[in-house]
Amino acid sequence: MRKVFISYHHANDQWAKDALVTMNFWGDVFEDLSVNSGDIDDEYLTDEEIRVRVRDGYLRQSTVTLVLVGTETRYRKHVDWELFSSMRDSQLNPKSGIILVPLPDTGITHFTAAHGAEEKNAIYPDVTNWTSWNRGEHEDIYPHFSTRMIDNLVCPTAHISVVPWNRIVNSPDNLRREIEYAHADRMTCEYDFSTLMRRRNGPGLRR
Repeated sequence: MRKVFISYHHANDQWAKDALVTMNFWGDVFEDLSVNSGDIDDEYLTDEEIRVRVRDGYLRQSTVTLVLVGTETRYRKHVDWELFSSMRDSQLNPKSGIILVPLPDTGITHFTAAHGAEEKNAIYPDVTNWTSWNRGEHEDIYPHFSTRMIDNLVCPTAHISVVPWNRIVNSPDNLRREIEYAHADRMTCEYDFSTLMRRRNGPGLRR
């Protein structure tokens, strides 16, 4: 069973985390290592100091990070810290595989399968045609995703899948498969770090 960190906007999307925990209780899908990193006082910390604290403290021993993406998630600094830190190796912990799960309130129904034919056939047996998108199309299709998420969706070496909520919420097997795909590919992922870490909550330009 893989050790999974679930990153999400606690005030808005706790219901989704609770639903996954309930499903996991009955389906025995993953080991939940999630904690709230939102209590880090970053006023006097550098980006690197924050990254080390999150990676070696809050995300320690996890190998997959699952991000629940609601309508306000992209504005939350602690979610960005967790995502950024998941992508980096540290002295104590290697980088993690990443799964993005848009929640129903985003209205997002598109998906991205980054782990090859096995993932496509297992999770999306009803899909026969697959299309590649450029950056602008990604931004249109995933309007509630942060810049860092978009950066890495268009990065061919990042191997991040976007899995709609309805594909996993009632299917422990699908969630287990996605976790395994992300875990298996995590060490070959080369993530895009071009976007600086978010230092405050609230709306902002993508660049």
